[in-house]
Amino acid sequence: MKVPIAELFEFKYGKGLPQEKRNHGEINVYGSNGVVGQHDDVVTHGPTIIIGRKGSVGEVHLSQQPCWPIDTTYFIDQFPAGLPPQYWALYLKSLCLGQQEKSSAIPGISREDIYKIKVPLPPLKEQRRIVAKLEELLVKVDVSQKRLEKIPLILKRFRQAVLAAACSGRLTTDWREENTDCVGANLVFAQKEGQSQGLPLQNGGEGEELPEGWEVTCVSKLASLITSGSRGWAQYYADSGSIFIRAQNINSDFLDLSDVAYVRLPDQTEGLRTKIQKDDLLITITGANVTKSARVSDHLGDAYVSQHVALVRLKDISLSPFLFLFIVSSAHGRAQLLDAAYGQGKPGLNLDNIRSVRVPLPPLPEQHEIVRCVEALFTLADQLEVRYQKAKAHVDRLTQSILAKAFRGELVPRDPADEPASVLLERIRAERAKSAPAPRSKVTPRPAQKTYTSKPEPLPLAAEPAVAYGPTIPDRILSAMQPGRDYSRADVTVASGITDAEWLWAIRQLKEEGRVRQTGERRGARYRRA
Repeated sequence: MKVPIAELFEFKYGKGLPQEKRNHGEINVYGSNGVVGQHDDVVTHGPTIIIGRKGSVGEVHLSQQPCWPIDTTYFIDQFPAGLPPQYWALYLKSLCLGQQEKSSAIPGISREDIYKIKVPLPPLKEQRRIVAKLEELLVKVDVSQKRLEKIPLILKRFRQAVLAAACSGRLTTDWREENTDCVGANLVFAQKEGQSQGLPLQNGGEGEELPEGWEVTCVSKLASLITSGSRGWAQYYADSGSIFIRAQNINSDFLDLSDVAYVRLPDQTEGLRTKIQKDDLLITITGANVTKSARVSDHLGDAYVSQHVALVRLKDISLSPFLFLFIVSSAHGRAQLLDAAYGQGKPGLNLDNIRSVRVPLPPLPEQHEIVRCVEALFTLADQLEVRYQKAKAHVDRLTQSILAKAFRGELVPRDPADEPASVLLERIRAERAKSAPAPRSKVTPRPAQKTYTSKPEPLPLAAEPAVAYGPTIPDRILSAMQPGRDYSRADVTVASGITDAEWLWAIRQLKEEGRVRQTGERRGARYRRA
């Protein structure tokens, strides 16, 4: 059977509590997005469901202890006829209440809209069976999510390990043993038809032991042009024209033209020197993404770089693939660039920093093998990342799928011996009617009572109550207090063995029932059996 939520629960408004007034006690303070602090007083009685009313609209949280929901929330702390709070917290979560919000300026949700929602009401024992099964399944989902969360970091470390092995020669150790004729070449430029010049390099590199045939140089000796974009290009921005590469286009170590800008340049402008060619290397030299780089693997047509991007053009473009891998390796080129960028406490590079990057360079045939191996391994990592994204999407949907199945009555078997839901509903209605507040009547003001301005002398506690402790916390409080004596909060909690949270809601109940009177406020408060 289905009933409106209004027949089951009252959604109460949270109570404001500015951060500066929170006393950092043991009581959790809840906002719409969960716990936002601690306090030494409570608003609710016992287990509480908190629902985001403003801000994180529709978010649902469950507190097993009395708490303080603030005024951006609704809360439920009365569960008539023993309705299990865990079941109803999960059910409300499955409703995606944020979709009910009506406010356009400030996201919010009206409890009147929630009250109108009709929900299935299973027998009470079935609700408890559902909770037990959900707790079992959702723990497994949570474990799966935590395992999946580790995969992006694992893949990132894998890619960096591949680059580190590639740029140190470890990746091609077996290849060198099988291709000894390529080892020991002393020219790094591929010999082109009709061209005999090359660049001899000095062996070794700052104590690093390099594979045989590798030689150390610097970017300045390999490049024919190292420059950066000119300032003042904002005046040339246009809706179409030449492509304008900015730092955000290379912030993932590849050239991303999904959000590209365009410029229209006059015929005579100094910025023409920064026109991009195929196989150029682009390096971010300012800002948070400093050192992020890209290789121009295709012809872009008419394209230029901004002042935040350096352009490196090599004398021999066949070196471009390997040199790019070296630049983005966190253990090699990027490490050198980051040291330069942050060495003076500023995230920025100048062109001399790029020129001075030292590069251990393998023979050209080995470079080609390194690039081939890295691309193959990165392709494998990309495939794993696609599988991870699919698995994550599946697991993220799994919780809602399980909840939907549970609340359709398909998760646990039904028992004909269970008390019918119609009988449960009658008990809920009767209990709520009984607990409804009586109409207000005019009350004669009570005379002001004396308050204590100084700490009273210690008073004797009831060393041995005449009656054994009752089954409830309020009875334990009363048993610890002798009639005619005033007690502090600490006196009673120590004597009765209750927690601060239990004291806060129990003493409120005793005062409302007129069984305990309070004099004074806060630290000076004293309590006496009525």
